[in-house]
Amino acid sequence: MAALETAGGPDCARYVGGCVRNALLGATVDDVDIATQLEPQQVLAALKSAKIRAVPTGIEHGTITAIVNSLPFEITSLRRDVETDGRRAVVAFTRDWFEDAARRDFRLNALYANSRGELFDPTGYGLEDADQRRIVFVGEPEQRIREDYLRILRFYRFWAWYGRGAVDAEGHAACRKLADGVATLSAERVSK
Repeated sequence: MAALETAGGPDCARYVGGCVRNALLGATVDDVDIATQLEPQQVLAALKSAKIRAVPTGIEHGTITAIVNSLPFEITSLRRDVETDGRRAVVAFTRDWFEDAARRDFRLNALYANSRGELFDPTGYGLEDADQRRIVFVGEPEQRIREDYLRILRFYRFWAWYGRGAVDAEGHAACRKLADGVATLSAERVSK
């Protein structure tokens, strides 16, 4: 975080997704994802300046993996989907945290925290969902699913792991309606 903020200024990078969600839920944090306003080449330069090993694991989608003390930290530039076919997306980079949050799968995964521990909830519902253990798509469920059919499987997996109470009816209905999309996914993506 310090390397990124040295290059891009205070609050140009935030922890995001599972590490924030799990920290709030008191669950084990298995991996750390970082979102940043820096574009991939800027991230590479920042890591190089800080003498941190960088692996361009998904540079076309804005993802660089930093290796620190043998631990991977996935750093992804803020982005929005320009085009998607239900499996792959063409992205454009942005500096807008709300735009990045709007393309994420579930509201409790669209939570960010800066290096000082301040929480950010761009959807306005992520913190409450985490507290209530609700799995709810960001925005329109059908749109989220059409962007990536893997989200159908993730919806039920996350509900089984973290959910309490009844499954979200709107999300469940969208998953049932678009279930045939799962057949378009590779075996590798389904098994993750």
